[in-house]
Amino acid sequence: MPLAIEPIAAFETNYIWALHDGSQCVLVDPGSAAEPLDFLTRKGLKLCALLLTHHHFDHIGGADEILRNHPVPVWGPKDPRIPQVTEQVSEGDRAVVPELALDLQVLETPGHTITHIVFHDDDILLAGDTLFSIGCGRLFEGTPEQMQRSLDKLSDLPGHMKIYCAHEYTLDNCRFALQVEPDNPALKTRAEQAAGLRQEDKITLPSTLGEERAANPFLRTRETAVVEAANRREPGTGEKPEAVFGVIRRWKDAS
Repeated sequence: MPLAIEPIAAFETNYIWALHDGSQCVLVDPGSAAEPLDFLTRKGLKLCALLLTHHHFDHIGGADEILRNHPVPVWGPKDPRIPQVTEQVSEGDRAVVPELALDLQVLETPGHTITHIVFHDDDILLAGDTLFSIGCGRLFEGTPEQMQRSLDKLSDLPGHMKIYCAHEYTLDNCRFALQVEPDNPALKTRAEQAAGLRQEDKITLPSTLGEERAANPFLRTRETAVVEAANRREPGTGEKPEAVFGVIRRWKDAS
């Protein structure tokens, strides 16, 4: 069967992504062990690799228990806080999983954490906590300048690319984004879609990069409406994208 990408819900908002062909499976950012182990059993899947984007516990907390049951290669960033990683990768490297014919490029996207990475091919982006649907990760370790560069890097990827981020934050992100760009028609449409999906208890992911460029304020820091909103929020911000980003991020953090 063709590659399937399924979400495994964990904690309150996390998604652990499972990439599988009905036989072999890769898990992305397993913050918990119970749910993915149950998924593998129910589906009759053999685990062949773990992909980790950054060191936060809600992304790696289940790795040890999973590896005790299924010893497999673990792809992740060069970070001593992630001792489970056996295949350290950085910008320009590739994560190759032959069992699923996966050949994923690695990009370094510091901001949320200093060593955050993402994985992508021509069609999918496993974004971790760098890029959310209509949002981005909070800056726990990096700077606005770093995150702006990281988001620019992702924004340059093809618009058809599907974005698989690690949290169900879309509806809340839309509520905030509408404060920044209340007249953005693409954003209004996305907010309505997300509200309808959540009312039916359905996942709002994946989105596409094209949709994000049209509606996500954190990818729109050069757009006039976003620049003007940042300057209303913090007069004197100016037009530099990293400065605009910093204002929008602080605004979101306070909302």
